Amino acid sequence: MYGRRFGCLVALASLYLVGSEVVSKLETIKQWSFLTYNFPWEFPANQKEFYNPENIVATGIEVGYDQIFIATPRLFSGVPATLSSIPRGSQGDSPVLQAYPDWSHHAAGTKQYNCSDIGLVSVYRIRIDSCNRLWALDAGVSRSLEDFEVTCPPKILVYDLHTDQVVRRIDFPPEVVRRESLYTNIIIDETTSRPENNCDDVFVYITDTVAPGIVVYDSGKDLTWRVSHPAMYPDPDFSESTILEHRFTLMDGVVGLAFDPEAEIVYFQPLATDRLFSVATSALRSGPLPFGKELPVKLVGRKSSQGIGLAASPRGGTIFYSPFTETAVASWNPRTNEHAILAQDQERLQFAADIRTPARDGTALYILTSRFHRFFLKNVDGNDFNTRILRIDGLVTPTAPSVPSALLPSGFGPTYETNSAYYSLPAVTPPSSQFKPFPQTVPLANYRPAPAPSNAHVKPYAFIQNYFVNSKQPYAYEPVPIIDKTKNNPFFVLNSGEKPFPATRQRPQYGLNGEIFFPKINHHFNDFNGLRYAKSLRANLTANH
Repeated sequence: MYGRRFGCLVALASLYLVGSEVVSKLETIKQWSFLTYNFPWEFPANQKEFYNPENIVATGIEVGYDQIFIATPRLFSGVPATLSSIPRGSQGDSPVLQAYPDWSHHAAGTKQYNCSDIGLVSVYRIRIDSCNRLWALDAGVSRSLEDFEVTCPPKILVYDLHTDQVVRRIDFPPEVVRRESLYTNIIIDETTSRPENNCDDVFVYITDTVAPGIVVYDSGKDLTWRVSHPAMYPDPDFSESTILEHRFTLMDGVVGLAFDPEAEIVYFQPLATDRLFSVATSALRSGPLPFGKELPVKLVGRKSSQGIGLAASPRGGTIFYSPFTETAVASWNPRTNEHAILAQDQERLQFAADIRTPARDGTALYILTSRFHRFFLKNVDGNDFNTRILRIDGLVTPTAPSVPSALLPSGFGPTYETNSAYYSLPAVTPPSSQFKPFPQTVPLANYRPAPAPSNAHVKPYAFIQNYFVNSKQPYAYEPVPIIDKTKNNPFFVLNSGEKPFPATRQRPQYGLNGEIFFPKINHHFNDFNGLRYAKSLRANLTANH
């Protein structure tokens, strides 16, 4: 469910921020023509209904201490496992995927799944918290690009990566789920988490792409609510995306998601738009919106084309993203207004489905490209590499540790070259002590962040446009304030130059936040943003059936 082409690169500094080209080494970690699995002997792998490699598209990646996890949702039929892993020290270009944690969690592939079982239906994204637990967001929808069968309600399974066992199951209440809901992305906010609570007091932000909105889960209180805003909806003017000679049309809502823990800002973007938006986590955490109140969403800027992949550096506020048409990865810092083109490759950077800044690999940026458009258009070429895990080192400023990077559990160690032209990453064994916080054995003064990219080579274009560098208005009805450019660093404070979106105006006392207006039957019930309900299943109640 992942798109009108807005424009190619424009050589007008008045329209686009001036970007600096950075020579970054884009490493290919792994690559596949089609994904293959370690099937059990009884699995009907010879039947396309159960295994069709031309229908398996990777959408999410996460890097653990000793494994790399890959999410392959059931967009079409023939997806045997929706969550898999490969060892970080595996050799070769195209390793066989191991169903995670084992095949018993993927019975939906053989249509023998019971919703009360501890298993997965369709996973789009996964994330690892600081307690070394994997959060798998299960949309519960099979064949979302075919007949959109709602197999089971959406849920989250939390796996302890030490034991590969489910330690928590989170079932979403029906009040935050719409009939066409498709949960596609997840962020774990640990800014207020206490070490003694073992990451059971985090906040979780989840995108609903087809019924656009963000679902918020308070893990400590076990409460769930839903918020929405017109900025989360697709823009019909950008329904068509272009990658090289291929054009495809998708009207997907909010799917790209990134989190700046220092500024406590969540960035988001629908697929069918060229705009990037933000909202403060304080607004998301405050619960369901009172009647008549809008979510304080801000319009950050515009990109040169649509995209999905979005990430933010744990420190410094740098945003990483990948516009489709330009087949590139770029960065932009809203605080300093610095822009850089990190990599551009028409072969390897087609459709970046996910971008990650994993804490388990210091300063590295990971990009998962899947050529989704070729699978969607049914013209995928088995002779090409269609799925790639890419890596750029030295870009991300990690969370400041109190021990040297060489001793951190997140330290990868050097990459080394195999017999092929690509790379394999050695596994890293985490310490037996708790992951958070790190023991204070070395003064913080000895910690040196990664060097900033050089800005020596200036390009007359860039991928992202901020509306407040020039006097152009993003919308005819929305006046844009003029920034005094004589002042130094007008973007030093994140979002200081952003415009609330949409413009403040009188709105009717009824309606769905500006989409379709109709009188509400019960004015005391907020039927759009949902209510809080305690529906999660705790670990001690979780059992196989």
